[in-house]
Amino acid sequence: MTQRTNASQSDPSASGFDRLLILIGIIGVLVSILAVVVVVRGGGTGAAGAEGEVPLQDAFFELTEFAIEGDLEVGSGPTRFQVENTGAVIHNLVFDGGPATPELASGESAVLEFENLTPGTYDIFCSIAGHREAGMEARLVVTEGGAAVGDGAGHGEEEIDWEELDRAMTESMLAFPAETEGKGNQTLEPTILDDGTKEFRLTTAITPWEVEPGKIVDAWTYNGQVPGPAIRVDLGDKIRVIVDNQLPMGTDVHWHGVHTPNDMDGVAPYTQDLIKSGETFVYEFVAEDPAIGMYHAHHHGQMQIPNGLFGVFIIGDTPLPRGQTISGVDIPEDLEVSQEIPMVLNDAGVIGLSLNGKSFPATEPYSGKVGDWVVIHYYNEGLQIHPMHQHQFPQLVFAKDGIPLDQPYWSDTVNVAPGERYSVLFQLEDPGVWVWHCHILTHVERDEGMFGMVTAWIVEEG
Repeated sequence: MTQRTNASQSDPSASGFDRLLILIGIIGVLVSILAVVVVVRGGGTGAAGAEGEVPLQDAFFELTEFAIEGDLEVGSGPTRFQVENTGAVIHNLVFDGGPATPELASGESAVLEFENLTPGTYDIFCSIAGHREAGMEARLVVTEGGAAVGDGAGHGEEEIDWEELDRAMTESMLAFPAETEGKGNQTLEPTILDDGTKEFRLTTAITPWEVEPGKIVDAWTYNGQVPGPAIRVDLGDKIRVIVDNQLPMGTDVHWHGVHTPNDMDGVAPYTQDLIKSGETFVYEFVAEDPAIGMYHAHHHGQMQIPNGLFGVFIIGDTPLPRGQTISGVDIPEDLEVSQEIPMVLNDAGVIGLSLNGKSFPATEPYSGKVGDWVVIHYYNEGLQIHPMHQHQFPQLVFAKDGIPLDQPYWSDTVNVAPGERYSVLFQLEDPGVWVWHCHILTHVERDEGMFGMVTAWIVEEG
């Protein structure tokens, strides 16, 4: 019987050679991963630095709140972009249809290298939720043959025009309140059927929507508005909602924070068939429990909700802490609420950083008189947390997600995470114009002035 041996057993030198080949292969894989060399649309394969080839050019992009600046005109050929985040929050840089950097924390940088950047124009932007809509987009122009670009050495050292920054901020604030077309959260009145059922009709469609003066986007809407119409019903009501889908894709409606039978939960294809374009679906359930709820799409929610498919759904009244003393403050037993305001927060999609579907200076101002008690229901339909701050007026948080708190508490800044609802009570105590805003400062201010998630109270003497 002949014993068989493989090469590594019969030849020790072959075993060492094999291990060397494996090691070289691993090093090659690691180098290819670390190199981050990509080819954009139409890019060639010429090797940078080879004899007769165009030399590698260096260019620079700077990411800030909320802008992309740097070498926005470069020549064609091998190009290396140094991308640095000099802002205060996480950013990235994406070539539309092409490569992207990782998410970069403040002070971090990355390199995108192109073997052969071809002439043309390239859209670049930050894909972090709401950042592109806030102004983080630009157009890179690539010219034939070569354009003078910097080596990145002096970036960030240009002289700042402080007076221009002052002017822009003042001008933006004095533009408030600015008029725009369209208003969301309008109360939707039902049709009362013979058996007492309250019937509502919602039509989904892509609709022009003016987020701020002159900025008109293709919003995804219920009944042509953002947020969709506010639906309010009484405890015990029989509810019937007819959804007519005029979107180019399927949809469904989830009743967030509202008790429904499983087949009415609105999660296609688990609880219902998808409502295809041109089709209708009827939701029927009983308003069994009080709720500070929402309604929104669930199918491709990452697209449909930020672009506008969200609305307010309230069942009954949430009990107020009347007659209680909270942190030394007496809440009147006979307290009467002068205003109840649903405030829907968003930060992404075509709507972007907004309050009730509008961006400052187009956000709605609110007015009242000294002594008025006000209730606000915060709804976060965005992708980020938003700490909502009232100047001058502490907010008594008395319910979370529509559930009354056993121990209400005072807060001047209420942190609202995605999907959450907070109900607050406060009293207008001093006359004047008092700002009300998200306290993530880059959600409300940029070099061009105030924008985004800001509005104000206008309080008059009682």
